[in-house]
Amino acid sequence: MIKSMTGFGRGESTDGIHNFNVEIKTVNHRYNDIIIKMPKHLSYLEEKIKKTIKDKINRGRVEIYISLEYVDESGIEVKVDIPLAKAYKAGLDRIIEELNIEDNIKLSHILSISEIIKTERKELDEDVTWNCLKVALEMALDNVINMRVNEGIALKLDMETQLKKIQGMIEEIERRSPLVVEEYRQKLKDRIAEILDGDSSIDEEKINYEVILFADKSDINEEIVRFKSHIKQFLRSLEEKEPIGRKLDFLIQEMNREINTIGSKANDLTICNNVVDIKSELEKIREQIQNVE
Repeated sequence: MIKSMTGFGRGESTDGIHNFNVEIKTVNHRYNDIIIKMPKHLSYLEEKIKKTIKDKINRGRVEIYISLEYVDESGIEVKVDIPLAKAYKAGLDRIIEELNIEDNIKLSHILSISEIIKTERKELDEDVTWNCLKVALEMALDNVINMRVNEGIALKLDMETQLKKIQGMIEEIERRSPLVVEEYRQKLKDRIAEILDGDSSIDEEKINYEVILFADKSDINEEIVRFKSHIKQFLRSLEEKEPIGRKLDFLIQEMNREINTIGSKANDLTICNNVVDIKSELEKIREQIQNVE
């Protein structure tokens, strides 16, 4: 199923220790570019996060924002540096004694030194942390993919409509192509008759030779056949379940190549007008493909 590369999803999970919030934003990109923003002490989970994402998203720029709150104090450890506190108090006592200051040392004086009391995260079980994060991550991924699928459906319908329009113009070119040679023959005969001032002794053999040369140079049948084949391949690809963005991009390039050749070979105003219209529609489809996974 065709998917867009644009999406957004949010997930949340808690296990009594952790409370994870995950937001994922995806936009179009040539490759699978994953950017993770999360607390530094969770960096050991980065590879697991990337693997989980790559299992579900094959192409696009993926930005993941992970926030973590600890539900209670079970994840926090308070450390007190008693030797430092004693040394600091002794220092204050000495200052009071040496300078003959009348003052009392209070606890607030000791606590003003930030190194005396520190709070640190406890070393928690990696599997427990990952299992909680994974729930939020997969929830966010599911929401992202649902959005990408819905946008993909809209893209598919729009591209099918544009391809039908292109197909109609190619069929018009195909019907017009044989008439171009006949019109050239008649124009050539009329021109020669005008130059010869109505002389009826026109060499039909030479005219046929010129018409054959013109027909050979302006023959666009092969290009039309290949172009129609590319359209069929494109429509079939839209039904595939695997990522098809690069394949569709290649097919559009091939269609552009064929229509450019048709435009350069077909010496006819009607065909050239259709070529311009087809190129315009192909460009619209090419822009849409840039957002297809």
